[in-house]
Amino acid sequence: MARILALDTSTEACSVALIDGEHIEERFVEAPREHMLRLLPMVDELLAAHQLSLSQLDAIAFGRGPGSFTGLRICLAVVQGLAFGADLPVLPVSTLAALAQGASAEPDAIILAAIDARMDEVYCGWFRAGAEGLVHAVGEEAVLPPEQVVAPTVAGTAPRLLGVGTGFTYGDRLRPCAFQHIDAAALPRARDVLTLALPAWQQGVTVSAEEAVPVYLRDQVAWKKQG
Repeated sequence: MARILALDTSTEACSVALIDGEHIEERFVEAPREHMLRLLPMVDELLAAHQLSLSQLDAIAFGRGPGSFTGLRICLAVVQGLAFGADLPVLPVSTLAALAQGASAEPDAIILAAIDARMDEVYCGWFRAGAEGLVHAVGEEAVLPPEQVVAPTVAGTAPRLLGVGTGFTYGDRLRPCAFQHIDAAALPRARDVLTLALPAWQQGVTVSAEEAVPVYLRDQVAWKKQG
């Protein structure tokens, strides 16, 4: 069985998770602006609890974004440092997919994962819950004003619709359809990053530490602001 470490600091939450055989354990804390201080100690604590060294792992997964620019850079720097040092492959996972994965939806439910992107926009992505317990993207992820988020067209009977993430703090501005349930307090977690990373590792879909990159969705905007 796999031994994979997962990290996520894409939002105000900081979390680390580890799968060791069939056992998954997580450390999670909401600590805005403290990711740099907390992330490595959480990694060390979790590995020590399982009496593991980095060299005994099979891979490292991380929430690759979208999310906070600073949080994503911190996470990537730590992941690359750990992966380089132990010569481990890396598994990038969408933070929106991880957010949707945490919604615990029944099969065929449609989930809108939305993270407050500031600047009066949201990072958003639509997902369908699969029968195997994993979510699958429906369309492309985007960064948009809340009013411009449009529900996908889904064939068949009307599915259960769920909304999850801090993007829903925009209230009625982000209501492209009638949701049966909304959790506006939910944040991406490393345990859900790990759940999505595991099948990718089993299929050999990994990248090297050098190839691991964040996904901002706002690259062009960030570039213009710096110019």
